[in-house]
Amino acid sequence: MTPSPSGPAILENADGVVFTAKIVPGSSRTAVAGTLGDMIKIRVAAPPEKGKANECLIAYLAKQLGVKKNAVEILSGHTNPVKQVRVAGVPAATLLAKLGLSKPNHSGWQG
Repeated sequence: MTPSPSGPAILENADGVVFTAKIVPGSSRTAVAGTLGDMIKIRVAAPPEKGKANECLIAYLAKQLGVKKNAVEILSGHTNPVKQVRVAGVPAATLLAKLGLSKPNHSGWQG
C-alpha cells in the first residue's frame, strides 16, 4: 500500500484494487464519509450483527462502482470495523471518482 498525504492508501494491480476501509455500522444511511488517515470511511445502515454490516458494505460498493457483488470481497476484518477490501476490475482512479473521493486538481495519482 502506498500512503498518500492527501488520500487513502490503495494497492492497484492487474486484478483491481485493495484498500482499507473503516466501517461505521448502524448509521442512518449508507454512504462514504470521506477518509480517515489512509482509510476510506464508510457508514452503513445495517447493524453490526450476523454479518449484516458486511453484506450492506458489499452491496453498496458493488452498486457505487458498477460491479457485481462477487467482485467485492472482504479480505480481512470480518468482525472488525477496519477491513481490507478487494474490488476486482476497478482501477484506483475509478474507485476514488465513483466514491466521491477524487480531487479535481489531483491528477496523476497512482495509488
